[in-house]
Amino acid sequence: MRNPVLEALSLLLEKLLLISNFKLFSSGAPSENKARNSFSEISTFLRGDVLEVSRTHLTHYGIYLGDNRVAHMMPDILLALTDDKRLTQKVVSNKRLILGVIGRVASVRVDTVEDFAYGADILVNHLDKSLKRQALLNEEVAQRAEKLLGLTSYSLLWNNCEHFVTYCRFGTPISPQADKFCENVKIIIRDQRSVLASAILGLVSIVCLGLASYTTLPAIFIPFFLWMAG
Repeated sequence: MRNPVLEALSLLLEKLLLISNFKLFSSGAPSENKARNSFSEISTFLRGDVLEVSRTHLTHYGIYLGDNRVAHMMPDILLALTDDKRLTQKVVSNKRLILGVIGRVASVRVDTVEDFAYGADILVNHLDKSLKRQALLNEEVAQRAEKLLGLTSYSLLWNNCEHFVTYCRFGTPISPQADKFCENVKIIIRDQRSVLASAILGLVSIVCLGLASYTTLPAIFIPFFLWMAG
């Protein structure tokens, strides 16, 4: 059986990661106001290459399938609301993406290189160097990506676009971005000042809102767990 405490902690970490990595009030579709990659640049990509672009405080990844097509994992709230492919096949806007992250629903979809890049510069197979891992043959990488096309669950910590491409490229799903965030959270938890800060906030909430279960219990247990974890 799943541990409800661990599930709650995982959910909290994901929301913290979402807040730290996204501009929640951004709007507009990725196709708006973006520069186009030149045809000469696209023609140098090989089927099975990992394409990497910078987004707001994070990096997005995809697998090049050839013919100006990129397979990538994209959260999209519309996938939970409708089966109409005429709507879901449109380029995912920022609002749809963020709500999809919250709803934990995504798909491995195929878009053009231009829509995937979102106007950013593209790095090719940069993960090979940063992770220092031996990549599979490019055709196998592309075939793995094609087999995963379609709906999937989404998790910022356990199943994101980086997990998708590292599984296709190296055979093992890993996400250095998520791992780094978890390490930063551990550092914060281990800092005893976090215990003091949470205790003070708990006392303030009790003073302002009164003695109630929803104020008293967090005021007691959050500092206690932080103290034990530290």
